[in-house]
Amino acid sequence: MNLIAKDSAWPIPERMTSTATSTRDSGIDAMRGIAILMVIGIHSLQQPLGTWAIAIDASLRPCVPIFLFASGYLTARTGRVPLWKRLKATLIPYSIAFGAAYIYMALHNPAMDHRPVTTIARYVLAYAFIYYYVFVYVGCTLGLWLVFSVSRIGAPPSDTRLVVLLLLTIALGLIAGSYLDPLLSRLGFPDHVVEEVRMRDIPFWFSFMALGTLTGLARTSLSDMRVLLSGATPAAFMIYAAVRLFGLGDAADYDSSAFFGYAALLVILLLVLDIRSPYLAVLGTGSYFIYLWHIFIVMTLRDHADLQRFGSVASFSITYAVTALGSITALLAIQTAAPPTLRRWLGVS
Repeated sequence: MNLIAKDSAWPIPERMTSTATSTRDSGIDAMRGIAILMVIGIHSLQQPLGTWAIAIDASLRPCVPIFLFASGYLTARTGRVPLWKRLKATLIPYSIAFGAAYIYMALHNPAMDHRPVTTIARYVLAYAFIYYYVFVYVGCTLGLWLVFSVSRIGAPPSDTRLVVLLLLTIALGLIAGSYLDPLLSRLGFPDHVVEEVRMRDIPFWFSFMALGTLTGLARTSLSDMRVLLSGATPAAFMIYAAVRLFGLGDAADYDSSAFFGYAALLVILLLVLDIRSPYLAVLGTGSYFIYLWHIFIVMTLRDHADLQRFGSVASFSITYAVTALGSITALLAIQTAAPPTLRRWLGVS
């Protein structure tokens, strides 16, 4: 174990030190570490959101774009989409977590519908806690595989064709984000259905994976844009937060043009900053595990701790601290003691 791991109050498992992970991009892992901390923050907020909570929620919403951007960026660097490997690494841990979530929900809801068709629908639509992102990622991965496949039709395969296809998918994503909900409302779907569909707006989400792929294909340093991005990103956040706070136009949490502007700038800024923190990198390698399992701590606190009696700020702070600490402790224990197969099944890469 290296000196960083020896001297730190937070020991880093040897397999996660720089020597053991030379094939990984620690900057990308650190981005994922930041993103999973943002995920915990969002789920620690109590609904409905007050003014201060909306501002915090708005600042944290790019967590999903960070994951999708990182996936696209790494795909561009390798030049291929290992479809089966990614699907297996996503669906096996999800299936295990879904089973645990199903049991938790059944114990807390005696009237829960256990018919096979309902259970299958619940699994496929990820109607368990906050697992909708699983099939967003699956859909985006399939989309990226399709884009790479189409770009290679013809002789010789063309990078220009790939770039054009990715740009078209970004345009499609922004169009879908702008007009999907008005279309569904015009067709008479209730608001809660429209909201569920918007959370799973795969064309919009794919625009972030496409952006990451384009950035990876560029293979050029963006460090000279650090100052520009450092100024533009807070400005984009203020626009997005104002849209949500004051209900200006499309004030959705997710698939709006204001959200795309803020999230796109933030992910590129994080890439440019190239944060090389071993602690964040550890979280990044276990981010899927934390995503799948942290929600059990959040739900247990909500169902049994009655933190709201302390006020919304205290409730958020306690929930975040307990959830983050518990999730990180569980991750470190698994990274240190669990065999490789079990780590993969639980979502630790």
